[in-house]
Amino acid sequence: MSGNTALSVLGALAWLALVLFAAPLVEGVMRKVKAVVHSRQGPPVVQPYLDLAKLLVKEDLAAAPGMAARLAPPAAFACMLAAAFLVPFGVAPPAARAGDLFVFIYLVTLSSAAVISAGLAHASPFSHLGSSREMLMVISAEAVIVISLIARAVAGGGALPASMVPAGLRLSALVATVCYLLAMQALLGKLPFDIPEAEQELMEGPFIEYSGPSLALFKWTFYMKGLVFGALFFHLFVGWPLVSGWGAAGAVVNIAVTFAAVLVLGLVVVLIDATNPRLRIDQSLRVFGVLIGVAALGAGLAALGW
Repeated sequence: MSGNTALSVLGALAWLALVLFAAPLVEGVMRKVKAVVHSRQGPPVVQPYLDLAKLLVKEDLAAAPGMAARLAPPAAFACMLAAAFLVPFGVAPPAARAGDLFVFIYLVTLSSAAVISAGLAHASPFSHLGSSREMLMVISAEAVIVISLIARAVAGGGALPASMVPAGLRLSALVATVCYLLAMQALLGKLPFDIPEAEQELMEGPFIEYSGPSLALFKWTFYMKGLVFGALFFHLFVGWPLVSGWGAAGAVVNIAVTFAAVLVLGLVVVLIDATNPRLRIDQSLRVFGVLIGVAALGAGLAALGW
């Protein structure tokens, strides 16, 4: 194995470890902050790690023996992990040239499709209802994300996330930023758009029939989704100056700064989650219908150079 190949493999393994083990920490901080807002002590910050560890060592009971039910959890997990290899995190990702924003969108949507198929593969009416609501979120919230990213691609003159730079103080960038943030709240399953899972109504929705390692993979997928969308937001819509010329030390600093920024964004998400009631389905669809129109307006403004 040549030296460059060995460095590439080590870089990919380091990226894998970063995505897998940093994502639960973001979730743990968000849970702790939500508990503080609700005047509770709350779980420890490391609780997501404990939850995953407990689920991974349990027996993987199968409520439905079909292939779709078995393959859905690893498929959702693998697609989100692959999407993470396309998004910069203070440094260029290992697969920087392997795919653009459209590949990223495809992988995220495929992960959501795996969640939908997981619920539909079981006989429980709660899982079916959760899958139908997840489908509505994919059609509405992800449409807003897609149009917002297209607006950034038009403004940036390219679609490779690693090579894109912030659009600056443009009206189109402001519109895309607001739409992206609101849609991200729904994609992460946070209030007021906590519709597919809705514990008080559907008892975990599409995940009701899962336990053990399969449930752990689904939870880990959503943890990674928060990390990935947060990093993508700060790279495409904020883009502060990063350290350059320090070699490995500079890369570590950039990763640490980006992770801190993702935590700050997580605090904003959880504060909205902790202080708002859940919207009804029809209310959510009206909100995202408006956001799709606003995001499309932002894409048009980006095409005009505004």
